[in-house]
Amino acid sequence: MTDRARIGAVVIGRNEGQRLVTCLQSLVNSLDYIVYVDSGSNDSSLHEAESLGVATISLNMSIPFTAARARNEGAQYLLSNFVELDYIQFIDSDCEIQPEWIVTAAHFLDEHADYAVACGRRRERFPEQSIYNQLCDIEWNTPVGDAFACGGDALIRVEAYKQVNGYRDDLIAGEEPEMCFRLRAKDWKIKRLDAEMTLHDAAMIKFSQWWKRTTRTGYAFTLGSSIHGKSEERYWVKETQRIMLWGLFLPVFIVVLAFVNPLFLFLYLIYFVQIVRVGLKRRDLGTIKFKWAASVVLGKIPEAIGLINCLLDRLRNITPNIIEYK
Repeated sequence: MTDRARIGAVVIGRNEGQRLVTCLQSLVNSLDYIVYVDSGSNDSSLHEAESLGVATISLNMSIPFTAARARNEGAQYLLSNFVELDYIQFIDSDCEIQPEWIVTAAHFLDEHADYAVACGRRRERFPEQSIYNQLCDIEWNTPVGDAFACGGDALIRVEAYKQVNGYRDDLIAGEEPEMCFRLRAKDWKIKRLDAEMTLHDAAMIKFSQWWKRTTRTGYAFTLGSSIHGKSEERYWVKETQRIMLWGLFLPVFIVVLAFVNPLFLFLYLIYFVQIVRVGLKRRDLGTIKFKWAASVVLGKIPEAIGLINCLLDRLRNITPNIIEYK
């Protein structure tokens, strides 16, 4: 059976315009079974997808939106209509699939039956446009080899996806690592291949966008640790503890001391020391290493806001809205 008949693609998005067109065009020459799941676009997204011969789904936006729900609905459409599928390529509509990726990833999964997920190198399309795009490009460059998780772009084995019932619809952040955690709990493996996978357009040019996206990271870490933190691997507990130390307890502690003696404000120099220490560990980043380190260290503050918001949402048992930076 050819790859075109064994592999489908789920594309999710909202108001991505030309980015969506570029995404779909990168898929239609390789795959026959593609579905675009739209989450309330008010541009021509649905029309553009249909004009390319792509099946479309409009999510019911009266139900709280999550990317997880969009991906699940797309996967359900494919699996209901094309029962012969072995793999599903999930991709966000602000990404473009690289020409050789699907063949490369499918070949790997064909040869390694114990792997549920194959992902590769996601790159930023315009890293030179802003420091925030550059930081995203660094973030995407995870180690090659066996991995704990994938991101939003990945080729996933249908058998494994079904076994864990896909993504958790109720997660507004961190849904891919959470599903990978459940896959690993059932002895599946995740592989990051040394192969080009997608071009991503973060379009992040403002500090406010970086702040909001980093807040979402803190929310994701806190949510994940609250769900699976008692597992043997202590899922995302260390990450949450670092947020609490550097983003919450330490800054508040210094402020309290400063009420006693303003000279204690000099204790904030510890953040400068930490930035230097972290930056020196990433000499491979060249001149950007200290900017990256500053984003890691000072990013704990917006992450702490995400942590607090997550804890409040869970305490009040409310359904949160997604945190979008675009």
